Amino acid sequence: MFRKDLFASAIIVAVMFAVGTACCRPETHRVLIVSGQNNHNWEVSHMVLERILENSGMFEAEIELTCPAGGDMSTFNPDFPAYDVVLLDYNGDRWPAAADSAFIDYVRKGGGVIIYHAADNAFAEWDEFNRIIALGGWEGRNENSGPYYYLVDGVPVLDESPGPGGSHGSQREYPMNCRDLEHPIVKGLPQIWMHARDEMYDRMRGPANIKDLLYSGYADASKGGSGREEPLVFTVDYGKARILHIMTGHCGPTEEDNPAMQCAGFQTILLRGAEWAATGKVTQDVPSDFPTADAISLRPDYTAPEK
Repeated sequence: MFRKDLFASAIIVAVMFAVGTACCRPETHRVLIVSGQNNHNWEVSHMVLERILENSGMFEAEIELTCPAGGDMSTFNPDFPAYDVVLLDYNGDRWPAAADSAFIDYVRKGGGVIIYHAADNAFAEWDEFNRIIALGGWEGRNENSGPYYYLVDGVPVLDESPGPGGSHGSQREYPMNCRDLEHPIVKGLPQIWMHARDEMYDRMRGPANIKDLLYSGYADASKGGSGREEPLVFTVDYGKARILHIMTGHCGPTEEDNPAMQCAGFQTILLRGAEWAATGKVTQDVPSDFPTADAISLRPDYTAPEK
């Protein structure tokens, strides 16, 4: 009898431990990374994005690669609704009509989307996609694509003057200027922090349906920039969808030589942005290694944030 009671007690304790462990385990969110063609180093960038997300313990990242440029795109048909967030690291051949429709349906129903860096070069002729990204560059974009968007004395300007969309100066370290201290993605982070060496996109244009401008940066004319305060990180006003557009994060030649993505600030914004895109909330603490106004901070191995 004693042995039976002891055995039963052991089972109860084991079950309680398992339940308690499950309750304490952080919720994970499924992220689909779409890549496979890009005028940037997608072979490295999509793997780094996966590492950052997975290492946080908050996300399960899966990768969907298209065929090489000029190949048969007919088999590209991701199951977008199976994911909490779709992260685009893609610009290349147009998707098949079925994939176009599935993606638009996912976004219209409130899906989470992250536009990462050169994904905003994609699909210049696809009007609905350009509303999803708000601003884009290159690939023939011009005044017909929508106005330039930049800041003058902190006030947004929609400039409809003619000219090409998309440019950047030389890569450099530069300060990120927060424009909305209360948004969940940036709340608690410094108002100004130094970003590691990166491109700074400027002269971007499009529908300009920016909802919350989170960060901007000065595109120094002496470094080949526009000489204007340019939008760098923002959410997009598109129905029920939660869309975050991150223009920073230019991928280096290797995972080891990749300062813009190794930047602790970039990784923090990506992780907080992914949680917000998935849930509308951010539960993550401000990491102890976050950059300051005077110094960059790198996570060379893309490890989980330090608390």
